Amino acid sequence: MMRSLYAGVSGLQNHQIRMDVLGNNISNVNTTGFKKGRVIFQDMLSQTMAGAAKPTDEVGGVNPKQVGLGMFIAAIESIHTQGSLQTTGVMTDLAIQGEGFFILQAGEKRFFSRAGAFGIDENGVLVNPANGMRVQGWQAQTVDGITTVNVATDLEDIIIPVGGKDPAAATTEVQLASNLDKRAPEIPPGAAPQTVREGTWSTS
Repeated sequence: MMRSLYAGVSGLQNHQIRMDVLGNNISNVNTTGFKKGRVIFQDMLSQTMAGAAKPTDEVGGVNPKQVGLGMFIAAIESIHTQGSLQTTGVMTDLAIQGEGFFILQAGEKRFFSRAGAFGIDENGVLVNPANGMRVQGWQAQTVDGITTVNVATDLEDIIIPVGGKDPAAATTEVQLASNLDKRAPEIPPGAAPQTVREGTWSTS
């Protein structure tokens, strides 16, 4: 086969791979946490038919005679850029703004993922409903009304007590503002005492 056909076929084959990557990007347009790919092309080394010649006192220099042999794929890269966050209305759907990954565990193995479509199993453990992997992190602890997270401890399962209630805390400060109702009848000076419902007022 002629060299020109080989060069043309290399372009067709490698651009077909680029079409495959683009098709995969389109098919995953609604896949949570998917990162698009791109193809980087590079030309092959050219075949030198005749070398270059430097200029002399009588004639100038001569450029080399080279024939390109086609192209090939240098790399297929994943673009790890931040996508736009969307509200789903599901309380267990999480997202990471900026750098970082969710840590999932299956047995002794740990995996990293940007997909935060999680759910809660029957034991209250936050899991990936697609494969059952458990989300790892640090459980918050509330002591004397103060909630803290100790990141110095080992990772553990995230347990959400479904139906649980936070401990109640008494209000320490109240600011009350009131005004008289202009629709109330006027009480003239010297009128008889008005009867009010017991338990709705107090004195100090």
